[in-house]
Amino acid sequence: MRVAAIDMGTNSTRLLVADVGDGMVDPVRRESRVTGFGRGVEISGSLSTEAIEGVFAAVGDYLDLARDLGAAEIFAFATSAARDASNAAAFMAELRERYDLRAQILTGAEEAELTYLGARGSCENCETVIVDIGGGSTELVVGSGGEPGFNTSLQLGVVRHTERYLRTDPPATSELESLSKDVSETIDAELAAHPGVSADRGVAVAGTPAILAAMDLGLERVDYGRIEGHELELETVQKLLSRLSSLPLAERRAVPGVDPDRAPTIVAGVIILIKTMRAFALQRITVSERDILFGAALRAAARPASAAG
Repeated sequence: MRVAAIDMGTNSTRLLVADVGDGMVDPVRRESRVTGFGRGVEISGSLSTEAIEGVFAAVGDYLDLARDLGAAEIFAFATSAARDASNAAAFMAELRERYDLRAQILTGAEEAELTYLGARGSCENCETVIVDIGGGSTELVVGSGGEPGFNTSLQLGVVRHTERYLRTDPPATSELESLSKDVSETIDAELAAHPGVSADRGVAVAGTPAILAAMDLGLERVDYGRIEGHELELETVQKLLSRLSSLPLAERRAVPGVDPDRAPTIVAGVIILIKTMRAFALQRITVSERDILFGAALRAAARPASAAG
C-alpha cells in the first residue's frame, strides 16, 4: 500500500511517500523544507504568520506530490511547536479549510511511540535508546522488541535552545555552558525519576545526526543512502561540536555536510546529542533515516479508510 506522511515539525516540514507491506517501509520519495514553524514560540507563545504560511506552502506542495505519486492514505501531524502554541487550534482549523486535511497534534508520548515504531532496529535482545532531536523537543525511547519499555518527550530542542541561550555569533563559551547545563539537568532529572532505564546501544535520527554523519564521512551534503547505519563515536561528535561552535554562522553554513538552513541551530543539536550519549554511557551511536516519518507511514497503512483525511 502506498502512503504518505507529513511531519510539520518545529524546525522543518517533511514528507515521506512510501510503499508499506508486511511491516516494512520502502521509501519512494522524501522531501524536507526548513520552515521554522516554531521560531519565536519560546518567546511569544504563538506561531508567527510567516511561519504558518511557510508550512502551508510546503504542505500544499507535498499533498500535490503525494497524490501524483498515488498515495492512498495521507497522515499529517504536528509536534512540539503546535503543542506549545496558543494559536495551534486556529492553525489546524485553517489547514483543514485550505486543504481538506485532518491533521493531528501528537502528544509527546505519541511522538515518542511513532519514533520507536519507525526506528527500532533488528537487535531484538538489545536495549536500544532511540534519540530523536527535534526543533522543540527531544524524544528518548528505550526498548528491545515490538513495544518500548520507556519513552519520554523532553523540552529540549534545537530551535528552543538556540533561542534560549545562543545570542552571539559565534556562541560565547558562557552561552554554550549554560545550554549544556540545562540539557544535562533535564535529561538527568528524567532518568533519575525512572531508575533502571538503560541501553546497550543507541540509534539517532533526524537532522542533527544526519549532518554529523555527512561531516564525518566527508560528504558535501546529507546522502541518506550513505549515512544509514553510520556509527558516530562520542569523541568524534565532541570534535565536530568544537569545530561548529567556533565558527560564525556564515562560515558554518559553508561547512561541507551542513545544510545551510540548519546551520543556525546545529550547535544546540550537537550538544543535546552529546549529553544524551553521556547520560546513557554510550561511546558510539548509530545514525538512521528511519525516524518518526517511517512510524507514521506504518500507522497510515494500518488506518481504516474512514480515518483518512
